[in-house]
Amino acid sequence: MTRYSYFFSVALVLLVMSQLFMAYRTAQIESPQYEVIKSFEKFEIRNYHAMVLAQTQLNSNVYKESSSMGFKTIANYIFGGNQENQKIAMTSPVIMEMGEASKMSFVMPKEHSFENLPKPNSANVELIQVNPKTYAVLSFTGFANDQKIELYSKKLLRFLKSEKLVPVGNIKFLGYNPPWQVLGRKNEVAIEVNYSPKL
Repeated sequence: MTRYSYFFSVALVLLVMSQLFMAYRTAQIESPQYEVIKSFEKFEIRNYHAMVLAQTQLNSNVYKESSSMGFKTIANYIFGGNQENQKIAMTSPVIMEMGEASKMSFVMPKEHSFENLPKPNSANVELIQVNPKTYAVLSFTGFANDQKIELYSKKLLRFLKSEKLVPVGNIKFLGYNPPWQVLGRKNEVAIEVNYSPKL
């Protein structure tokens, strides 16, 4: 083995190990609580608990154009851009509501109630309470882009139609990983549904 090959092999091993560690760390980040109430072949129905969101309106419903700016706006709030200069732990996923009036949201850690969260410095960040809801969710891997989000959103809506389930509102894209993570990426599209389990 040449010196070049040796260093290349070591670098490759270190890269893979760092990516596996990153995937592990991402999996440990707090996520919203839910129960799976029905698993279909291609998607599942989940009951999500009540949650508090830090949310911002987006200027575009195009993921590529608006996701970075939306992320920076809310990240500034949780990194101390609030009236108490308080840092708030990051959770996953980052939620992007698709549609004409697109929004991006971070779920606030469950240790924080709506009442004890600091007020954002930016008028572009709003804190909202969300009641428990039922969502149909379809997962996919790899890096997300507008084409993939549209593809899997259409698939989810077709699956719902085939099961005679009624969607409510807009599709939401759920991104779980930082952009520098390559291995173990997880994405989901979700939409609220009217669902009553058959007895």
